[in-house]
Amino acid sequence: MAEASNDRKISVVINTYNASAHLKRVIGSVTGFDEILVCDMESTDDTVAIARGCGCRVVTFPKDGCDIVEPARQFAIDSASYDHVLVVDADELVPDELRNYLYGMLAGGSCPAGIAIPRRNYFMGRFMHSCYPDYVLRFFDRRVTVWPPVIHTSPRVDGTVVKIPAWRTGLALEHLANDSVSAIIRKTDVYSEHELPRRRHKNYGLFAVVYRPAFRFFKSYILKRGFLDGMPGLIHATLDAVYQFAIVAKLIEERRRKK
Repeated sequence: MAEASNDRKISVVINTYNASAHLKRVIGSVTGFDEILVCDMESTDDTVAIARGCGCRVVTFPKDGCDIVEPARQFAIDSASYDHVLVVDADELVPDELRNYLYGMLAGGSCPAGIAIPRRNYFMGRFMHSCYPDYVLRFFDRRVTVWPPVIHTSPRVDGTVVKIPAWRTGLALEHLANDSVSAIIRKTDVYSEHELPRRRHKNYGLFAVVYRPAFRFFKSYILKRGFLDGMPGLIHATLDAVYQFAIVAKLIEERRRKK
């Protein structure tokens, strides 16, 4: 009976590094789960004190100069007490409806190996239609899951993965991050650097310099309805295009240097 009970328990895993800004609200949104585990990458602010003060279990993953969270994901998952894990970023809120939905899936006895959850994103203080549903695979059975240590990589789940319908907005994660233009530009430089190893086999040239940023803008602004978001939507779509331009330009620069 104890084993069956454990199969219905959920560990919430939160990876952190200097994440004090929203952490209390995030922890407050997941207090109904069986365990809250904070995996900290040697924060220099009061992140760990907040986590411990809220009753969380805290483990440490050495930062070692790493500026991305992915290397710590698997360690955090392995450190959880229960096999069903919900991964929450330190700037995301979990609605009560989502918690009830996940426990209901476990109680039903036919829970899939993974569940992709929609997420609501904001920019310039406005909900972004162009970024919704922004599915993230965050709930899974860790016994059949591996999280590669590569930036912007989703976990690999050996089993059935389902998506929560986008129209069920009450189940969506609430992303508290409201990045400034400056912050997005800084992330563009960092994230594009980490994209290079995965794309070195691409022989990008003039066509890619023009096409890839243009298509990304079209996708964000037109196909994903960024035009409904007014000026923030236009600026966000342009920043999306700049991200693609940075990746292509850096790869061409790297290739020319080697020659």
